[in-house]
Amino acid sequence: MTETGTTYLLVDGENIDATLGSSILGGRPTPEQRPRWERVLSFAQQTWQQPVKALFFLNASNGTLPMSFVQALTAIGFVPIPLSGETYEKVVDIGIKRTLDAIAGREGDVLLASHDGDFAPEVATLVDGGRRVGLLAFREFTSQSLAGLTARGLQTFDLETDVAAFNVQLPRLRIIPLEEFDPLRYL
Repeated sequence: MTETGTTYLLVDGENIDATLGSSILGGRPTPEQRPRWERVLSFAQQTWQQPVKALFFLNASNGTLPMSFVQALTAIGFVPIPLSGETYEKVVDIGIKRTLDAIAGREGDVLLASHDGDFAPEVATLVDGGRRVGLLAFREFTSQSLAGLTARGLQTFDLETDVAAFNVQLPRLRIIPLEEFDPLRYL
């Protein structure tokens, strides 16, 4: 939409961590298996060549914060958004949905790190409004409601292959586009 605007990077930390842990690794990720968030931020800055406002949403409903992680996020340029609410509320989803709605009323583009189809209505509004909107995710775990928006202009970026957010190769079983196939990975 704008050449010198802002890219809003919204990270659904719970969703990325849960997908990585349960769907890819089959257990809690070790520190070396977690995304390098500074690379995600750098990718966001390079993608559309404009300043990035990076927001990292955390569920703090239990009354505590992982302070070393929050401090590390802050040090690399993220604004941590620790939200709390009732046990039945999806606090991170509600916070991100409200933020996407707020962005719809201002200038700027959006990169959303999540697989969650709950964001499809807000993402559709932004895409249909002519915004550049990108999804940072593991393609094979992206909800169909989000994946379906690519035909309308949603760009998708794989966290491992496009963003290069990991120090280790993840044990993923996914469809490999022929141009990405490296036989050496399997030998």
